[in-house]
Amino acid sequence: MAISSVIARNTKRFREDRGYSQAVLAGRAGLSKQTIIALEGGRSNPTIETLEVLAEALGVSARALISEMGNEVLLQSGELVHWQEQGGLAVRNLDQVYGSGYVYNAVIRLEARTGVVRPRAGTRGMLRHCYLIEGRAELGPEGRTVEADEGDFVRFPGEAPHLFRSITSSALIFVVTTMPQQSMRNLTNTF
Repeated sequence: MAISSVIARNTKRFREDRGYSQAVLAGRAGLSKQTIIALEGGRSNPTIETLEVLAEALGVSARALISEMGNEVLLQSGELVHWQEQGGLAVRNLDQVYGSGYVYNAVIRLEARTGVVRPRAGTRGMLRHCYLIEGRAELGPEGRTVEADEGDFVRFPGEAPHLFRSITSSALIFVVTTMPQQSMRNLTNTF
């Protein structure tokens, strides 16, 4: 995903969270409405100065505008994998996240007998990046879960209530949790 798409989604998300119209945001930032429309449409390559005035008008950091804070659930099927040759290695790119913050890596083993596991919801901008190593599992935000097979990759927002459940007797999942810097409070317990 291009950085312009990340900026577009975050600008619109923060604007709507504050109840601003595009015209109101443009006025607060000292930009034209057409600039806001182009930014939110992913058709603009803003300067650092534009990002700074936009961030100030929204009451966020410029980093928040360029950090991946997706709210979609992404499922990348292991059956449709595209491997690329890079320096003698076969590489499967899973995902890219822009911005800076904190990254927590874990391997989790789910047991069907345990049932549904509901980790605590994280802070705004938290993402779960999950690669299914073994078994099958249901995972994702409540009401929008997906069933993943061995070799599948799933990314979803961790800021809302979400769940993990093994469909097979057990499932092994590599989970990378990313959080914006300002959201990090208790890194020791992300599950």
